[in-house]
Amino acid sequence: DGVTHKLPDPFFVIATQNNIEMSGTYPLPEAQLDRFTARINIGHPTPADELKILDNHLHSTPVDSIQPVMGPDDVCEIRKAVRGVHVDSSLKDYILDIVTRTRNHEKISLGASPRGSLNLLFASQALAAISGRNHVLHDDIKAMAVTVLAHRVIVKPEYRLRGTTSRDVLNEILKEVPLTNVVP
Repeated sequence: DGVTHKLPDPFFVIATQNNIEMSGTYPLPEAQLDRFTARINIGHPTPADELKILDNHLHSTPVDSIQPVMGPDDVCEIRKAVRGVHVDSSLKDYILDIVTRTRNHEKISLGASPRGSLNLLFASQALAAISGRNHVLHDDIKAMAVTVLAHRVIVKPEYRLRGTTSRDVLNEILKEVPLTNVVP
C-alpha cells in the first residue's frame, strides 16, 4: 500500500517443491519463477546415502545442532568477490546468444528474460570463483545454463506432449551456439 520495507542484506529465499499431493497448491506463475536464480532437482538419495540418513537421525535430529559457519557480512564479502570475477566481452555475447535463442526457438513459447541473462552471468562467475579462477570460461556458462534457464522457458504444448522438456531444448541450444575465442 505504498510503503517500502527495506529487507536485510543479504536477503534470499530458498524454496522447495513437492509435486505430490498438490491439492490446494498451484505452480508459481512465470514472473515469480523468473525471480529464482536456479532450479535444482535433487531426486532421491541412493540406498547407501539413505542408510546414512537413517543412521544420522536414529537418536537425534542433526538439523537441531547446525551452527552458522559465517555471518551476513561474510556472505556480502563473498558476493562482492564473485562479482569481481572477470567475464570477457565475448563470453557476455555467448550468454546473450544462448538467451536470445530461447526467445526465438521453434519449440519454446516463452524464452528467458533479461533476469535470466543476469543470473547466468552471476552463476558463471560463482562457478569460476569456486573453481579457484578469477575469470569465467565457456565451460562455466555451459555448466550453469540449464540449471539457471530451464525454469524460465516454456516449451510449446505440442512438444511437451511428445516428452520434450525445457532442459532438452536448452541442451540443443548449447550444442548449436558457437564458441568464441577467449583469452582470459
